[in-house]
Amino acid sequence: MQPAIPYLRTGDRVALAAPARAASPDEMAPAIGALQSWGLEVVVPDGLYERQNQLAGSDGHRAALLQGLLDDPSIKAILCARGGYGTVRIVDRLDFTRFAAAPKWIVGYSDATVLHSHVQAALGLPTLHATMPINFPADGSPCPATESLRRALFGEPQDIVWEHHPLDRKGTAEGVVVGGNLSILYSLLGSHSQIDTRGKILLLEDLDEYLYHIDRMMQALRRAGLLDGLAGLVAGGLTDMHDNAIPWGHTAEEAVLEAVADKDYPVAFGAPIGHLGHKNLALPLGLHTTMEAGATKTIRIKT
Repeated sequence: MQPAIPYLRTGDRVALAAPARAASPDEMAPAIGALQSWGLEVVVPDGLYERQNQLAGSDGHRAALLQGLLDDPSIKAILCARGGYGTVRIVDRLDFTRFAAAPKWIVGYSDATVLHSHVQAALGLPTLHATMPINFPADGSPCPATESLRRALFGEPQDIVWEHHPLDRKGTAEGVVVGGNLSILYSLLGSHSQIDTRGKILLLEDLDEYLYHIDRMMQALRRAGLLDGLAGLVAGGLTDMHDNAIPWGHTAEEAVLEAVADKDYPVAFGAPIGHLGHKNLALPLGLHTTMEAGATKTIRIKT
């Protein structure tokens, strides 16, 4: 089914944005070359490589750069250059009026979850949870993450299939996919960027957190009602977690499962989505999807 935003075609213009941490020309060069090899015209806006400490320029600069891309109807996709932190500082400066009239794909993961959540909460439009230019192989070679991004942008069907995890809760779920980075979703609680999860398939992933932080964030989502009435829950990479001198006693996956222990929807762990380097597969958010967590040794998400 054709979504509300057209898939890309050869010759389309796509742009790089830097709403969070700073990037350099050398870091972006492999992605620019790859995108051009896909037949796309790559727009590198003036000021993309600005730097203010960790950030890609001041809040005003980053917001103005992204606003120009949101407003430009000739741009068919905006790829967030990298994650880190900073998008939440500018999201309330952005005006999505022209974007809503001529929407385009917003692409990224990690800190880009701010944009995914805000667009879905405010406009109900799809976005693309996928690898970012900073993650393209330095030698220019393709990898599962970049090939998955290409297929998703051009509307080529692809299923995400992976091995069962021992903590999986079997079942089949149908619904719109929402979510992304757990830390970001936690930071958006109570704001007008908070997503509506009821009846949806919720995606969660995270990186470099203490295990008790994962538990705290899951309990916050639970208390806020974001874990009630889900169609299903998919946990992607819960990567490079830390523990204290006195162990927390639960893995990140166990913390997720404990938070939904009294729910009856299917739960699947280990999806190849999130902070997984070249294995981070693309998943459209805001579109209807089927998740099958059956009795076989694989999980499948139909995209």
